[in-house]
Amino acid sequence: MRHRIAVVGSGPGGLTFARVLHRHGCPVTVLERDPSPDARPPGGTLDLHEGLGQLALDKAGLLADFQALSRPEGQAMRILDTDGTVLRDWRPGPDERANPEIDRGQLRDLLLGPLDVQWGRGVTRVVPGARDGVRVHFADGRQETFDLVVGADGAWSRTRPAVSPVTPHYTGVTSVETSLDDVDTRHPDLARLVGDGSVAVYGVSRKLVAQRNSGGHVKVYAQFRAPLDWHANLDLADAEAVRASLLALFDGWAAPVLDLLHHGTAFVHRPLHVLPVAHTWTHVPGVTLLGDAAHLMPPLGAGANLAMLEGAELAESIAAGPEDLDEAVRAFEERMWARAGRWAEITTAGLERLVSQDPAEALALFDRVQPSAT
Repeated sequence: MRHRIAVVGSGPGGLTFARVLHRHGCPVTVLERDPSPDARPPGGTLDLHEGLGQLALDKAGLLADFQALSRPEGQAMRILDTDGTVLRDWRPGPDERANPEIDRGQLRDLLLGPLDVQWGRGVTRVVPGARDGVRVHFADGRQETFDLVVGADGAWSRTRPAVSPVTPHYTGVTSVETSLDDVDTRHPDLARLVGDGSVAVYGVSRKLVAQRNSGGHVKVYAQFRAPLDWHANLDLADAEAVRASLLALFDGWAAPVLDLLHHGTAFVHRPLHVLPVAHTWTHVPGVTLLGDAAHLMPPLGAGANLAMLEGAELAESIAAGPEDLDEAVRAFEERMWARAGRWAEITTAGLERLVSQDPAEALALFDRVQPSAT
């Protein structure tokens, strides 16, 4: 008898899990609270690493399609001083494919392919231990049971409480995101500043990063250390008030850098939360987690990559057909915890250096990661 398997969440990890199962002829139910794929903006660009996200796509049979869509030139990275001086300007070689970029929306559509996602199925609770399986409660009051429920539902996972009482905590770093559209035509000077990839400027306990997406779209991220309630006297829905607050925070920085904020459209507040570095749990039959639901860490390029590889590996283990489904899940969790723990340490230390009292820490970290740029 085939197992009844559900994955909660249609992010990169959940879709990779479902797509690899589909490739092996295993049925899977994808549960997503959004009413449609385009119900909200998909977010910015992702760099998929050769040994992580790209490996996962290879397991899904999608690596060639990814290579056709990705932007190897997007790996370029420029670092400026706050006065506008160029400190580093690294550009990838013609055959550099270690971390090519792809827009999240393009990746989502690539992974969706033939999958049958149940849109508008918001999960409120997952209850293991029922006689007929794991019971999933939905926002509309309905319930359904499965043999395995995989929580790939992100930072504020509704699946996580079934295996762990732990919730994310604030890192002390806040990110405010804005965007520039049609940058090459409307803001050619900023297009040149950003280049083909990203530009980063580091100051004392704050930084500005602009990252090119496809179609002339640029995402801008202002990050700074502040209390979680730093905006208590600020209306976050008032774009001009947020802009003025950010410009005051980055006062004295070079005018071309501040233009990234001057020309930004709407502003989105994203305080950075994480789970404990070594987040594990006592195994619960019929339920597991992957990606941010399992190991939320600072957004330094690892999260989506880990989620995708975890999804692919778990799917392959299930498709290999052990009679004991629980045995495959237990083995997966052990591998995931070890690898995610290493990356959580790396990204936690990275955030400390990238948003630091000493901006030289960020430059030193870049030089260690990309020594050819010096």
